[in-house]
Amino acid sequence: MTDKKLNVLILCTGNSARSILAEALINKHGNGVILGFSAGSAPVGKVNPFAIELLKNKGYSVAGLRSKSWDEFAGPDAMEIHFVMTVCNNAARETCPVWPGHPMTAHWGIPDPAAVEGTNAEKARAFSLAYDQLEKRILAFLSLPLKDLDAGSLKNKLNTIGQISN
Repeated sequence: MTDKKLNVLILCTGNSARSILAEALINKHGNGVILGFSAGSAPVGKVNPFAIELLKNKGYSVAGLRSKSWDEFAGPDAMEIHFVMTVCNNAARETCPVWPGHPMTAHWGIPDPAAVEGTNAEKARAFSLAYDQLEKRILAFLSLPLKDLDAGSLKNKLNTIGQISN
């Protein structure tokens, strides 16, 4: 890896919950050097209100967060993506577009908090658990000595990070 800014794309099917949380986490902890983006293969078109509420309660700005298609990040005119992480099992199995820059990929599956049924408290708890798990993984990723790792070692570390649980 180089000293330039690195772009991380977090994918999920609906791009309303997990990938949005991950985008916010990367942008907070990436210190402007590692930038987070999120997208979905079949975006639902809006960010889940429980994701918005959780991020606001943790002091994040939610300005600019939106549910969007991964098509925005594919094709010859798209920005270079250095890493693509899938956070839902559906996105991990889908045929992804060709990303400019041939990014390193990893699967970091997280249970879908948006699929939880029950009381608002139970739903909020599911979002909190997803956030905590994503935060652990993202902080582990951001602590890697990216400049010092060869591609094989980095890929192994990314896969290992995907196994971190709460």
